[in-house]
Amino acid sequence: MAASPWALILLLAAAFTAGAGATTFSITNRCSYPVWPAAIPVGGGRRLNSGDTWNLEVPGGTSAARIWGRTGCNFNGDRGSCATGDCAGALYCGLSGRPPATLAEFSLGSQDYYDISVIDGYNVPMDFSCSTGVALRCRDAGCYDAYHQPNDVRTKSCGGGNRSFRVVFCP
Repeated sequence: MAASPWALILLLAAAFTAGAGATTFSITNRCSYPVWPAAIPVGGGRRLNSGDTWNLEVPGGTSAARIWGRTGCNFNGDRGSCATGDCAGALYCGLSGRPPATLAEFSLGSQDYYDISVIDGYNVPMDFSCSTGVALRCRDAGCYDAYHQPNDVRTKSCGGGNRSFRVVFCP
């Protein structure tokens, strides 16, 4: 008995997805105050005290994603608010944060792309780097490595096999 075309398509899709592994994002807070990083569409959010690191696994093929630091937060369980980068009072963000928010943006695929954006404002110093690419630095609202308007050309590429990313607040 021959396999149906749909079964073959599903088998190929599963094999392709299994080969597209996750990429690790190491998010570290070096600020003297807590930062509450958020990540969409995966990762949600959490509190990082000074010196803490959060290792976030992001599935291959994730596109139009971002990580940002929220500051001045107060949560009771999974509800609360933040002075900067707040996402509708949720600890685990399902949508972008309210400006101002310094953004680490990325798309993962056969070639990865990443950038820092201050189009939505600036709220915390940030470094964003790929293990096989250029380190981007943003120390203030006028940082050279960041997008300031949509047509800026600041996106970097990251390729190769075993790559990883690092976001550092207050480097």
